[in-house]
Amino acid sequence: MIRLGLEILGIDIGGSGIKGALVDIESGQLTSERFRLETPTGAYPKEVAGVVHAVTEHFSWKKKVGVTMPVRIRDGIARTAANIDQSWIGTNVEELFSSTLGSEVTVLNDADAAGYAEVHYGAAKGASGKTLVLTLGTGIGSSLFVGPVLVPNLELGHLRMAGTTAEALAANSIRKRDQLSWKKWAKRLQNYLTYVEFLFDPNLIILGGGVSRPKRTKHYFHLLKTTAQLLPAHFQNEAGIIGAACAAHTLTD
Repeated sequence: MIRLGLEILGIDIGGSGIKGALVDIESGQLTSERFRLETPTGAYPKEVAGVVHAVTEHFSWKKKVGVTMPVRIRDGIARTAANIDQSWIGTNVEELFSSTLGSEVTVLNDADAAGYAEVHYGAAKGASGKTLVLTLGTGIGSSLFVGPVLVPNLELGHLRMAGTTAEALAANSIRKRDQLSWKKWAKRLQNYLTYVEFLFDPNLIILGGGVSRPKRTKHYFHLLKTTAQLLPAHFQNEAGIIGAACAAHTLTD
């Protein structure tokens, strides 16, 4: 295990697994191996809190914790719930986790956490102006930053396009489900990027998710044209953990 400077435990709650690792806040590097437990059936608040506690116990961790999950968070309270039980809506998630863990806990949306990782340590590090981070996976996650400051809880995957939602047209899951060629999928993605550029006029757009890996970007990145600078994300599977830890440090200090 590498020990560097200030560390915070980052935890990423997903529909199938809950994973955590220690993160060095100065560098954004993981300083421990990732530890993963299954998300409990139903993903109810108390049961999930118990698994999050088990993750912290694995690291013998009693200090500050950052947690990311597929919900909108405002004032510590979940306002939406995706791929987890609807009973999360209205739950004070930060209070639930803090009381369960006995630690200071910061909770944020999963796409916002991915954005934190990219803006503070990844492809958008040091960027000025507006940065839009889009994660292309089962759906389309989105986060917007002005400099290093987050504008929280965007849901740009749910923008209406062609009588449906953007993510129903251009998510990576749709590419795979409909067996679209990279060229056909890139055309859909281009329409979406043109739309969000018109709405937000970002200086930089970061595309994340599995399609941001070099072996994937070579198939479609050259087909996309944007006014903003367009870059692939630096982080993939570790983005949530790193971004959650970063937010716990940034939003509480």
